[in-house]
Amino acid sequence: MEADPASAGGTAPDRAAIQISVALAGDGEDIAQARHLAVGFLTRVQAEHGLPVSQRAMDVTQLVVSELVTNARKYAPGPVLLDLKITGDTVEVVVWDSDPVLPVARAADAGRVGQHGLEIVMAVAQGFEAQREPVGKRITARIALADDPGGAVSGRRPL
Repeated sequence: MEADPASAGGTAPDRAAIQISVALAGDGEDIAQARHLAVGFLTRVQAEHGLPVSQRAMDVTQLVVSELVTNARKYAPGPVLLDLKITGDTVEVVVWDSDPVLPVARAADAGRVGQHGLEIVMAVAQGFEAQREPVGKRITARIALADDPGGAVSGRRPL
């Protein structure tokens, strides 16, 4: 789905933004719905816009969406908003929830059961940002659409 900036009262750029947004109501199907939405979005990006989307990007995007929506459902009451947007050669996964507390990645601990989601997201994403909003918080992860020629799983070149 595309958003048309001109219809929102702005001027249309050369190419309209490629994005989709959904409010997840909080039922037991949210996480699966979000993953399916991500795959459908990236499939349309490939088919309709001709942008390259690797299988790794599909898989990593599903993983990131799953982890971020799971955390939002687990720690914040109310709805969760999910935005997927193509920005250059990345897909931005943005999740908003009502809890203003920013997440903190915990130190790696192989003995810890659970609570590794944020660590996973930060390890596989090209970029990660968490910011407070007037209500709640917004988490953004960026994932490269094409595989890195150097073979880095995150789409980044090793340092």
